[in-house]
Amino acid sequence: MEFREMRRKRQQLSDEESIGILRKATSGTLALLGDGGYPYAVPISYVYDDGKLYFHSAMSGHKVDAIRSCDRASFCVIDQDNVKPAEYTTYFRSVIAFGRVSIVEDEAEKLAIARILGNRYNPNQEEALQQELAHGLARMLAIRFDIEHLTGKEAIELVRAHQKKL
Repeated sequence: MEFREMRRKRQQLSDEESIGILRKATSGTLALLGDGGYPYAVPISYVYDDGKLYFHSAMSGHKVDAIRSCDRASFCVIDQDNVKPAEYTTYFRSVIAFGRVSIVEDEAEKLAIARILGNRYNPNQEEALQQELAHGLARMLAIRFDIEHLTGKEAIELVRAHQKKL
């Protein structure tokens, strides 16, 4: 599939800046095709690693059903949202990833994802992570989002501020 070009290219972030936002943030909104063809967007914690996003989930629910019925998804992270009332605008910075999402069936990959998530949200706690994995891995669903297209954008005011610094 060919993805649209951004209309306001001057506001487009580089791939490196977009990936930097994905590395830094801890939550975003996963958008899926839900029941009856309605969009289903759910806030969720994640980790970015080597061109992929990883999530964990309960074994069943609306999100899981949506993923199983359609693998196309998008994921949005808001890095900055600074409302400027006097200017009638918002100084924003955000990233949207488009790609394919899947339930990880391979146990070794599932364990690796659980470790990546555990180390991101509770770093340097190997013993605690081992206990959590022993207790909860069998009841955890691992989800992989393979990024096919990534686009980041920031408010024109931020673009101008960056240009002034140069």
